[in-house]
Amino acid sequence: MDSGTILLILGIVFGFYMAWSVGANDVANAMGTSVGSGALTIKRAVIIAAVLEFSGAFFVGTHVSETIRKGIVNPALFQSDPMILVYGMIGALLAAAIWLQVASYFGWPVSTTHSIVGSVLGFGVFVGGMEAADWGKVGSIVASWVVSPLLSGTIAYIIFTWLRRTIYDSDEPIVAAKRVTPFLTFMVFLVLTLAMVFKGLKNLKLNLDFGHAIVIAFIVGGVAAFISYFLVQRIRPLTKAEVVVEKQPLPVIKGIPRVLQNLEKVSRESRGEIRLRLENVIKDLRLIQKDVETGTEIERGSSEYKTVQRIFVYLQVLSAGFVAFAHGANDVANAVGPLAAVITILKTQQIAMKAPVPLWVLGLGGVGIVIGLATWGWRVMITIGKKITELTPTRGFSAEFSAACTIVLASKLGLPISTTHTLVGAVLGVGLARGIGALNLRVVTDIVISWIITIPVGAVGAIVFYYILKMIFG
Repeated sequence: MDSGTILLILGIVFGFYMAWSVGANDVANAMGTSVGSGALTIKRAVIIAAVLEFSGAFFVGTHVSETIRKGIVNPALFQSDPMILVYGMIGALLAAAIWLQVASYFGWPVSTTHSIVGSVLGFGVFVGGMEAADWGKVGSIVASWVVSPLLSGTIAYIIFTWLRRTIYDSDEPIVAAKRVTPFLTFMVFLVLTLAMVFKGLKNLKLNLDFGHAIVIAFIVGGVAAFISYFLVQRIRPLTKAEVVVEKQPLPVIKGIPRVLQNLEKVSRESRGEIRLRLENVIKDLRLIQKDVETGTEIERGSSEYKTVQRIFVYLQVLSAGFVAFAHGANDVANAVGPLAAVITILKTQQIAMKAPVPLWVLGLGGVGIVIGLATWGWRVMITIGKKITELTPTRGFSAEFSAACTIVLASKLGLPISTTHTLVGAVLGVGLARGIGALNLRVVTDIVISWIITIPVGAVGAIVFYYILKMIFG
């Protein structure tokens, strides 16, 4: 087996590994809020995301990839020796995939785009020096760490605050919810249609100019709102609130008998009024002990609250589905782009500015994403959905919808954007709408640190693997 064949096999294996890592980390973002709010179980979220991500990757994924992902390094550096780019791209795939797996293990949602860009940047600077990199684009990526979460967080804060005042603070929440649902449905389909036109369908050359896109989005939104008006009228209030039996932790169950025993000893030694008061305390404590042993029945949310939340479940799942499809269409390039460059160079021994992506490579990327989501995706889903702040369907919808709005706005304005950072920022915005105490600041700090170190970690890893591959095959 010659070295070219071995390098091709390594490229395919590491490309699949990268796709698996994309599925384990990035894809979980789209469904994390739906899982955290209870709108979807992890199993259903994985199935929905798997179908939509694969469809987006295989049918709408880019068929022509930039040789140097995101144009971050000058390709003229490698014209004299194209094999340098082969070693670099294979090393970049491996470095980015390993970092994403580490981040996924700890449940850190990091940007797969930034991971592969950091890796390509690392070996590019290592080969061609500091002037080899497009530092303007590097600066725009760093700017996206601030732009993405700040923009989506602000929109999420405004949306959730408006929903809370319009629906939950009204005298009749169900009536209020039914009144605003057609408007919300219109806005959801308007924004998500624009998201598809601007971002999700650009690889099929179906991205229209703004005028035509707005007309189509308004038509789609209007039809959806019309249908939703009749559907929402059929929703009837739940007859009663959910009743659950609340059990106390083991230290409470074991601790109360010991407290009772000590109190009874003290009571026997006491006199007068103090003894009477202690005996009353003991009686109350015995009643508490009985409730602790049997468990206490509590109502979890009113029937009106449950009915309103049920409406938002559908809107949230719809938003999450669109985000998953658009993500599959775009971010599969993070795995198949470098692999396509490797295949083209090994076949032609030349570097082209654009490399064709064979259909089987898109399929490989789509399958890798689905397997990564199914095996390790739950780790990041739990972080996004449960660890940052407590989510309900209303809060989850606010986060998903604001993320979609941010993607559309940033795509139109040409702002640097990261889907991961956008979704995390949206969840933070929803949490802040309930006060800083609603956020788990330790988890937030860990996430921000993981964002900052993504590019340097990818860069160092790519340099190491590039050097090893060059030593072996060069």
